Order: sequence, then C-alpha cells, then structure tokens
Amino acid sequence: MARDKAAQLKALERQVRNAADLPLYAYRKENEYQAVVGEGSPEARVMFIGEAPGKQEALKGRPFVGSAGRMLDGLLESIGLARGDAYITNILKDRPPENRAPQPKEIEAYTPYLRKQIEIIQPRVIVTLGRFAMDFILGEFRMPEQGQKISDLHGRPLKAKASFGSLIVLPLFHPAFALYRRDQKETLEKDFQALKAYV
Repeated sequence: MARDKAAQLKALERQVRNAADLPLYAYRKENEYQAVVGEGSPEARVMFIGEAPGKQEALKGRPFVGSAGRMLDGLLESIGLARGDAYITNILKDRPPENRAPQPKEIEAYTPYLRKQIEIIQPRVIVTLGRFAMDFILGEFRMPEQGQKISDLHGRPLKAKASFGSLIVLPLFHPAFALYRRDQKETLEKDFQALKAYV
C-alpha cells in the first residue's frame, strides 16, 4: 500500500513538473526554479499545507527549507514528530513573483493537484499554515467555520469529513508570519502543541 501511494505521488510530481499550462510554469522556467510538489511520508497521519514556495524552496525543489522551514522544523521537534513522518506541501506548487499572495486563478489551477495529494495520503490531520490554506480547506470540506478569520480559529482542532473518513483540521498561523512578530511566534508555538494528541 505504501509503495502504491509513493508511486502515485511520484506520478503526480511528474505531472506538475510537465504541466506547461500552469500559470506559473513560464516564470519557473525563466528563473530556473523547480516545482515544489511536496515531500514526506506517503503514510503520513499529519499533512501540512502552506501557501506557496519561497525562493529557497523554488531553487531546491523542496517545501519549507528557508527560514520559515527552520521554524517549522523546530516546532515539529517540540512535539516529537519527525519531518519525514509528516507530509508537507503548499497550495501553489510554484513560487509566485516577489513572493506575492496567490491569485484566485492560480489557486484554481494548482488545487486539483493538492486534492489528489490529500486523496492519496488520506491524513488523519490536516494542518493549514496561513490564511490561504485555511480558507481553501474549510471550503473544500464544506466546514461550518467557512468564512471565519484565522485570528479566531487558530489552534482549534476542527472536525471535518472527507471521502475517506473523518479527519481533524488544525488552522495555524504561517511560520513566515511568526518570524517577524514575537507575539505570533509564541502563539504558534502554543497552538502547535494541539498536534501532540495526534502524533
């Protein structure tokens, strides 16, 4: 089963790399960036979804390897979860110019790949990192919390129903946001402890 999931994820990765119709494909090629599809265990119980890759991620083809990634690694360590045992991805699989926010047409183009990743992995917990990921997942699972603000929902485990069964959605602030604000860093560290119950 794990081998089958790994093969499906590999096939999905190839699709993203070769999808010349993606809105940020040309930008990726011009800048000699790589697609950042995701990494981690195909059997992960916990899946992290961020917004979009940054420059370091696009250069290396791996999610969360810059300063926000180092913060995420520290948070994972604080709850005893090895990075390789989780699965980490983003809504967009390419870096937007100047790290700007994802545009609606980009979200629409890239989310079919994210949906497929969720279907393949079938996590018990989806941790959304930041507002864009939270808004998408709340809408995707038609959750009653749709339309609420991250400032109200962060750190609260929410129940959701997927095609493969029940799961928990845990909205968190994005580590990049917490890098610049000490109060947000403390909040993120505290909120992250809610994950302990599931790892």
